[in-house]
Amino acid sequence: QVRLEESGGGVVQAGGSLRLSCDATRGTTFSNYAVAWFRQAPGKEREFVAAIRRRGDNASIGDSVQGRVAMSRGDGETTASLQMDSLKPEDTAVYYCGAGRPVLSAIRDPLNYYYWGQGTQVIVSS
Repeated sequence: QVRLEESGGGVVQAGGSLRLSCDATRGTTFSNYAVAWFRQAPGKEREFVAAIRRRGDNASIGDSVQGRVAMSRGDGETTASLQMDSLKPEDTAVYYCGAGRPVLSAIRDPLNYYYWGQGTQVIVSS
């Protein structure tokens, strides 16, 4: 089991940057799990943002944020970060991190992630 906690959200102007963090808490780690970021805006489905299956792998990046985000996993397998630049108002959403064991072809499907954090709100003002 993995217990996840997100942080780093907030209010930022369009064009600004934020760095979100996903921490495995209570002695748990990401070992043997893929870690992903998803986001959900009001009235919309949960949308894939980025994921890394194993430490050292390249991140898979969602189409709507391609070129503006970078994801990393820490060496200690207890922290994963999402650096977001050139933010747009349409990036406004609650951002969630999840842990699971998807095959590569299914890495963008939230149904393949078993554990989730409570989310962190990102608001981008125009």
